[in-house]
Amino acid sequence: MKKFILFCTCLFMTSVTYAQVGHVMQGVGAFNMSMGGAATGQPLDISGALHWNPAAISSFDQQILNVDIGVFFSSPELYSTVPEFDSNGQPTGNVFSGSTEDDRGISPMPAIGYVWASENSNHSFGLSVFGISGFGVTFPENMSNPVNMPQSMGGFGHIESDYILLQTGITYAYQLSDKFSVGIEPTFNISSLELAPNPTANPTSAGYPSTNKATATGYGAQVGLFFDSGSGFKSGIAYKTAVYFNDFEFENTYLDGSTSTNSFNMDYPSIFSVGVGYSADVLDLALDYRFINYENTDGFSESGWTSTASVAGFGWKNISVISAGVQYKSIDNLPLRLGYTYSSNPIDEDLAFFNFPATAVIANAFQIGAGYNVSEKFTIDIMYHRGFSAGKTSGPVLNPQFVQQNPPYGAIPGSEVSYDMSTDLLIVGVKYLFNSK
Repeated sequence: MKKFILFCTCLFMTSVTYAQVGHVMQGVGAFNMSMGGAATGQPLDISGALHWNPAAISSFDQQILNVDIGVFFSSPELYSTVPEFDSNGQPTGNVFSGSTEDDRGISPMPAIGYVWASENSNHSFGLSVFGISGFGVTFPENMSNPVNMPQSMGGFGHIESDYILLQTGITYAYQLSDKFSVGIEPTFNISSLELAPNPTANPTSAGYPSTNKATATGYGAQVGLFFDSGSGFKSGIAYKTAVYFNDFEFENTYLDGSTSTNSFNMDYPSIFSVGVGYSADVLDLALDYRFINYENTDGFSESGWTSTASVAGFGWKNISVISAGVQYKSIDNLPLRLGYTYSSNPIDEDLAFFNFPATAVIANAFQIGAGYNVSEKFTIDIMYHRGFSAGKTSGPVLNPQFVQQNPPYGAIPGSEVSYDMSTDLLIVGVKYLFNSK
């Protein structure tokens, strides 16, 4: 049997994300996703407006219900290389390498939005229930990949995680004039997380434990400003506060049957968005820029090992996101849409090991979509997304026993862990119009 140095742990909670920009959704619903997620300054549908700029719902003069459901599929692959050691613990000069493919399958993505206003009123109201973040990975135990070998042999064995964040928002917008609107949206959030093994818990001689599915609740808010020139040009600016969650309380079970408990806090980052748009007879154009503040978010700002060899946090950098979309409307009752999203990578090379199944670091995402107006009140939208990582995210294998020799994280010479992936997403949505203001 090949011998290699014993790994300690990694933080794999950001594995196969439904979102494509860190663990944040790039958009919501078939319409908004098909525009690359751009909506801060160009509110073409209510779901995009509710999610990215509460002030923008004032641009709708009807009561509207949107219901969307999507299915997400990804194809991540995890690679690792470690040095081999002889029976005396000395390096042989050889390495042991392998890879593992994820076999999780598809994941659902729900979204419901509703906007209404009183007749001849400057007040608009909205209600939304969106799945705004989630991830899950299933990397089976694999004797040919060092990182997926059994814990008793220095790997992590079967790696699985499941995370969901569901957000409910209550939105209010006020039209200050025929050009300016302001809006506010308090949000109420619930998330769940399950890990196997759990790197946030203290390891024992039996390794790292698996957990139950823990839940946490949180609160946040969003404010926005929207401008419509009346001649085609529009713009908007919005700020989402961080969502502050209580701790996940994990009940852990080790491989030898012993148990323990631990807590871990993971908030949702604050997001600043600014956007512009232009509408003409046959074209709608939209462009957004977002800044996602991971470096000041609990669960993401911390990094490295604790004194008990558990993992303190993700250690993510802030990221920038660009979303762009175009809608072509010259075909009667059949608008066509194209979207593009770019995201920078939040993971430093030095910290890649703590995030090694964080394979949903998607740099470039492309979307295509269409709508079909069945009647004056009923529309069906459809969107297909394809995302790609910009090559592999990679870094050295880390071990807290090596911190003194190789600070700050204990990088093992001659080792590497890396991951890449592509993503596919199909969303179908329906829109129903009630009555006008």
